Amino acid sequence: MSLHAQMSPEAKARLAAQKRTSTITSILIALLGCALVAIILMVIALTINVKNPPEIISYSSGVMDDDQIERPEMTNQVERKPSSPSSSMAKVIASTTASPTAVPVPDIEITEPSLDFGNGDDFGDGWGDGDGDGGGGGGFGRIPSSMKKRCSKADRLARLKKEGGKPECEEAVVRSLRYLQNTQNANGSWCRKNSSAMTGLALLAYLGHCETPLSPEFGETVEKAITYLVQLGIQNGGQLAEDRNDKHWPYEHGIATYALCEAYTFCKTLNITIPNLDKVVIESVGHIVSHQHTSGGWVYAFEMSNGPGDTSVSCWQIQALKASKHTGLQIDGLNGAMKKSMKYLTESQNGDGTIGYRGKKHSGLGPTMTGGGLLCLQQGGYGRRSQARSAAKWLSKNLKYNYANDADLYAHYYNGQALINYGGTVWKNYNKLFMDEHLSGQNPDGSWKSPGTNKGSRRFQGGSAQAVHYRTCLATLMLEVYYRFLPGSAQ
Repeated sequence: MSLHAQMSPEAKARLAAQKRTSTITSILIALLGCALVAIILMVIALTINVKNPPEIISYSSGVMDDDQIERPEMTNQVERKPSSPSSSMAKVIASTTASPTAVPVPDIEITEPSLDFGNGDDFGDGWGDGDGDGGGGGGFGRIPSSMKKRCSKADRLARLKKEGGKPECEEAVVRSLRYLQNTQNANGSWCRKNSSAMTGLALLAYLGHCETPLSPEFGETVEKAITYLVQLGIQNGGQLAEDRNDKHWPYEHGIATYALCEAYTFCKTLNITIPNLDKVVIESVGHIVSHQHTSGGWVYAFEMSNGPGDTSVSCWQIQALKASKHTGLQIDGLNGAMKKSMKYLTESQNGDGTIGYRGKKHSGLGPTMTGGGLLCLQQGGYGRRSQARSAAKWLSKNLKYNYANDADLYAHYYNGQALINYGGTVWKNYNKLFMDEHLSGQNPDGSWKSPGTNKGSRRFQGGSAQAVHYRTCLATLMLEVYYRFLPGSAQ
């Protein structure tokens, strides 16, 4: 009989407990060991394989910040339905975007603006953004780079300050626009005579402040003005004048075409559809191109030969051509016409830098078209040429401005644009001469007083409704010069 040692129940229980403790401890130690090994391997891998990530460069799109863009709460559909100039025209305006007054489009910087015709088929783009003495490539460029600074109150005030203006200039512009709004005819026009020109000037003043059909305060006014000119163009085959038997009608046509080109550019950017606007723009610009005088300029009644060109008539056509280039619409002969107009202007310049009214000859009013000629040289890409420098030099030495005694608003409409584009001390000196004197001419209702002048157009003098309207539009455009286009780059 064999004897076997047997454990007591208490001893068995203690042994089982020790086994469990040992097993758990072993498992924990193993897990900790694995974790430690994993950590060590990760550190080693990171130390060996880490590389500098490629540098990422982001470029701002140039879209204006939300706090810079005036964004009224509006629906995506323009609901106002003012009466059209004619019941035969069914007017529909729609927007597929939000409805900001400003144009929220990306900035496009042009490091070196085009200053010449290049291959002979193009003309200067953009105003640039420099500040020194010289002359810019002239004109619009695309809306983002040359026109967007008018589309935000913050930007307008910044441009005013930068270019030597002050907030009172902006306040005066708004008062003017309210006056014009209160004097608009029911059919969208202004005045009883020369309505296409008077409507075109008012529309340019609104667009110069970035007022579009979507603007909360002035939208209906702008919409009606555009519609009136479009209807006139449809009725007359793109010829924008009520009385084409008046030999002066090319003035009206040029001004109204200029306004419609700007309107189309804004409407296209904001996805606003105004029926037949594109058709009328193409036809009206086409008429300018096809009726250019043999001199390269334009004259009364759109005569195409005999005698010299007329610089005053020509400047409105050139401004319209420049505006039309940036609509993106296909217009045959546009670039060639602009090139011929530059030839006309350079051949109309005298040795002292002045630019004549009929060829080299001045009118009895003197060399008042020198500023207009300089502006159009800039718009055609000749802003850095000797002709532009000579004209600016003459202007800087000879200009005077006293609203009560010597204020030719027609000449100074051009002078301000040309000289702010030229920049530098030439502009600074002119601004000191012009700004406070000009502000003194506004009435409390927003209209402008009859200026004293011993030269220049008499059409803006006196108390007639047309004279008040004409000078108010010119005076408003003169104050918008601070932000309407970006100044030209320096040479």
